[in-house]
Amino acid sequence: MTDCSRMMRSILADSHMTSIEQLPAYVSQHAGAVGLRDVLIYVSDLQQDLLFLLTGRGLDAGADAGGRSAELRIEGTTAGRAYQLGLVQPEPPGPDPPASQATATARRWWVPLRHGAERLGVLGVTSQDGDMQTLADLQALAGLVGLIVVSKRALSDSYARLVRTQPMNVAAEMQWNLMPPLTFAGDRVVLSAVLEPAYQVSGDAFDYAVADDVVHLGIFDAMGHDTPAGVTANLAVAACRNSRRQGAGLVAIADHIENVLTEQFDGTRYTTAVLADLDTRTGVLSWVNRGHPPPILFHPDRRNTHLLCDPGPPLGTDLGQETPLCHAQLGPGDQIVAYTDGITEARNPSGREFGLDRFIDFITTHLTDGMSIPETLRRLIHSILDYHHGHLADDATILLLHWHGPTPFDPGEAEALVGLAQAGPE
Repeated sequence: MTDCSRMMRSILADSHMTSIEQLPAYVSQHAGAVGLRDVLIYVSDLQQDLLFLLTGRGLDAGADAGGRSAELRIEGTTAGRAYQLGLVQPEPPGPDPPASQATATARRWWVPLRHGAERLGVLGVTSQDGDMQTLADLQALAGLVGLIVVSKRALSDSYARLVRTQPMNVAAEMQWNLMPPLTFAGDRVVLSAVLEPAYQVSGDAFDYAVADDVVHLGIFDAMGHDTPAGVTANLAVAACRNSRRQGAGLVAIADHIENVLTEQFDGTRYTTAVLADLDTRTGVLSWVNRGHPPPILFHPDRRNTHLLCDPGPPLGTDLGQETPLCHAQLGPGDQIVAYTDGITEARNPSGREFGLDRFIDFITTHLTDGMSIPETLRRLIHSILDYHHGHLADDATILLLHWHGPTPFDPGEAEALVGLAQAGPE
């Protein structure tokens, strides 16, 4: 058994009966036994601006570990670059290296921390060696730590406090516990999403799920900017899942959501929505639009078109109108972007909208330049926030689906789309 195998088995054995607060201690202990020193686990905040250290001492963001910063910015740091690019990054040597790097060959590495395609943070490790095998071992360690973090975080208030930089309203508390991970990759598709304002979100929500060869998407924008809007969105997503998991089609799902909202609110609360199914074997996209902005289809050659479909009324209005079902044939490499109107219609203090053209141009430019999908969306939502001086008057949500084609991804293709590289620094 190799040293890496023994380390991984020991960490896994310790993980079964421990809390997330204990994770840093036993990972560091078992990694240190095989020559990987100063192991630090950093996780991203909700808005993907900062990386916070899991200290194991109440997860206090103000603590440090041997002089290491407990808070690192994603922009402008080596650790943040590893997070953004999904690539192992060596820390440039400083003028006065710490004692742990006293030997000339020891070096600090920053390794992306993930759960599947979902970006969690980074792992910082000092290693005497930097060959390909060592870097592969570091990525394997980060992969196991990511699995453990996700298995523990749902039951950890400490983790929830750590990744927040400000108080969260009740509606946002509901939404973040409702929605799936921000990024998912399958053998033919990649999905990624962003949601702002992270702490004051009210009526926006997104959902996706996979069943055999079909990917289901949903994006919702409930009326209002208050807790009832959050309740409306939560109820709509729950009704959608309930109907979908009983095998209903898109029109029946929309009708079920309509009935549930009408029964609960008697027409006083509603949500716009786009519900869609993609057959990943054929590329046939089916969707219904209930009063929502039409999704945009981006082609690999930089062309884009709006997916127009006669919209039905918003869900919950009880107007008794039929729901049109529309279809489109995707080509390999096509990308579907669904969004809420908070992206394009919100105005900055000067009264100017960010606008649909600016939104489309940003996505087109970054994706065709080879930027990963989750990093493109992270930069887009931060660009929108900067345009509005950090304050959005309405929720802003984006959900992007990339269809590779009828054949599965070749090795490395999906990893490039989500920013996940195998062994070796950039």
